[in-house]
Amino acid sequence: MLKGIDPLLTPELLMHLCAMGHGEWVAVVDANFTADFLSRGKPVVRLPGHSLARVSRAVLSVFPLADDLAQPAAFMRVCGSPDGHRTPAQQAVVDLVMHEGRDAAAIEAVERFAFYDKIGDASLIVQSGEATAYGNALFCKGVILN
Repeated sequence: MLKGIDPLLTPELLMHLCAMGHGEWVAVVDANFTADFLSRGKPVVRLPGHSLARVSRAVLSVFPLADDLAQPAAFMRVCGSPDGHRTPAQQAVVDLVMHEGRDAAAIEAVERFAFYDKIGDASLIVQSGEATAYGNALFCKGVILN
């Protein structure tokens, strides 16, 4: 255990998050996501039994969001849903990003197949135990200035 570190952050996950540079993306996906297939050999860290919100909160506790992008966060849009629709899991991600000092416009709702394409840009996939459909998010790493 480490002081001040969310206990959900395993040594393996911390290693991958720390190794990422600014501009790299991490995907936090649901339990039904085809993580191994879409990772194409990139690391997949599994945190079963934990919601999208819980895993995202842990990741964002050590992961600075990019300041140089208008939308450093995204979630998978529910197919056929009206603009602005969010599932409770997606709203929880929006709330987390807003807690990081951003507004809701900093989060892009990405069509399902476009989201799959964006996974190709992710350096790491973290598979949660989220059981609701469309419980997938992406976050772009920023820099920490001292």
